[in-house]
Amino acid sequence: MIISEYIAQELQRRGVTHVFELTGGMITFLIDALREQSSITVVSMHHEQAAGFAAEGMARMTGVPGVAMATSGPGATNLLTAMGSCYFDSTPAVFITGQVNRSEQKGDRAIRQLGFQETDIVSMARPITKSAILIQSPEEVPQRIEEAFRLATSGRPGPVLLDIPMDVQRAQFVEASSPTHVNIDVLPTADYKAFWLRCTHAIKNSKRPLILAGGGIRSSRSVEAFRKFVTALGVPVVNSLMGVDVLPFNDPLRVGLIGSYGNRWANHTLSECDVLLVLGSRLDVRQTGSDTEQFRGNRAIFHVDCEAGEMNNRVKGCETLQSELGTFFKHINVENINACHAWRTHINQMRLQSPDIAELSQVEGINPNILMHQISKHAGGAAAFVADVGQHQQWACQSIEIYKEQRFLTSGGMGAMGFALPTAIGCALASTVPVILIAGDGGFQLNIQELQTVARMKLPLKMIVVNNGCHGMVRQFQEAYFKGRYHSTLWGYSAPSFERVARAYNIEAAAVGKPTEVEEALAKCFHAKDQPFLLEVFVHTMANAYPKLAFGRPISQMEPQVKSIEMEGT
Repeated sequence: MIISEYIAQELQRRGVTHVFELTGGMITFLIDALREQSSITVVSMHHEQAAGFAAEGMARMTGVPGVAMATSGPGATNLLTAMGSCYFDSTPAVFITGQVNRSEQKGDRAIRQLGFQETDIVSMARPITKSAILIQSPEEVPQRIEEAFRLATSGRPGPVLLDIPMDVQRAQFVEASSPTHVNIDVLPTADYKAFWLRCTHAIKNSKRPLILAGGGIRSSRSVEAFRKFVTALGVPVVNSLMGVDVLPFNDPLRVGLIGSYGNRWANHTLSECDVLLVLGSRLDVRQTGSDTEQFRGNRAIFHVDCEAGEMNNRVKGCETLQSELGTFFKHINVENINACHAWRTHINQMRLQSPDIAELSQVEGINPNILMHQISKHAGGAAAFVADVGQHQQWACQSIEIYKEQRFLTSGGMGAMGFALPTAIGCALASTVPVILIAGDGGFQLNIQELQTVARMKLPLKMIVVNNGCHGMVRQFQEAYFKGRYHSTLWGYSAPSFERVARAYNIEAAAVGKPTEVEEALAKCFHAKDQPFLLEVFVHTMANAYPKLAFGRPISQMEPQVKSIEMEGT
């Protein structure tokens, strides 16, 4: 057995069912071994970035580290965006790159490159991985595989890179002792009882308690424990962009999305609360606005996170507990300590006064928020919604209806356009029911080549391309700060007919531009549940993502009614 065959068998033993790759010379031994020595499905993508995103989608759905491979040089560097996406959004993944033979590596020589396509990917990847390792000998492979999978899933999950020279891949594997068990990311002992006593005391004596649910609830695989906790406690819940799916849409305690493009009533709820319990959310600028002192106010804030550096970082004076959320829920006793009847009634009144579908009530043509509700009603059996990055992402987060077993995936920290199509491929391969993709015309073009993967594998993807004929998020920014000079967003930008492009890939497709056409088109899109379908939906070019936090102002003050008083930094 050679090292490549050992790696293939080890990946299978660790629960990996799919490996995503774009072939290249330095990974040919690995690909051959995967196909010949394991039952793992090797999914050949059409760009390495897409392979990385597909691995991310698989990992987010299953909890097993996603695996993507690429050859040395440009193949390896094309994986970097997906590595960063996994790192910032806490997704477990193992990236494997082929490297040139050890004899062809420049080492300490004062040259740029020795072997063809030799590239120091490890140094490039270190800032956006939990670990990046160049394997130097066949003997260390078992230990490195062990470390990679343990590190990817421990503590705050994330990606690990293994860079393996080709001569190591084809070297003979020598049976040795089992890899050493390594304890990684051991958190300090937490005083759960004291923290929870202080938190419950504050909630009992509050009039307007609130929970902010972040992406850490999903990445810690503690959604069910969180739902039981919330039901028992009886406190309303707002969510961040990465926490859209932690509570079902019809849960009576679910309030909605907060932040830069949050639901108006949810931001008002956050502004008015007097006790805030933050679970797995890092309180970044898109959640709090730029004025952290105003956000902090006089309220008591209790913050639980597995990473010490994320607490009392931007928002100071929080009571903190460093803990994995699953462990936190196991260590506390929950009782219904605040019925919140008047508070919940007030929140519901705010929702009725400023519904999401009223934000763009004057827009010509199809209302994007209404569209999201319409998509939801046709998507009852879908496993997941996957949103790309842009205005459509915010409309989806504001209005999509996620029910108990469904997932919502998007690119948060990296904010990578082109994320949705390949990630949805990974989701579809992890599921047996349809996956819904929501993308904008700009982002969809970044990885449009993966329509061939969808067609070849006959994946049940329902692809909704919201076409506003521009890079809408940046165009909206230019409208606010550049007096409507739309360089590179509207001026100098174009897109093809996505309906015709899909048909070129032998994928059924349709296009709509009138509100009266949407229901019939969606019915056609979802009719054949086991087949891919692309629906192109035209919305007005000047439709903005509203409400939008007015930067420099309190989080309750949002555009278009109020204007920003300082430049956005993000």
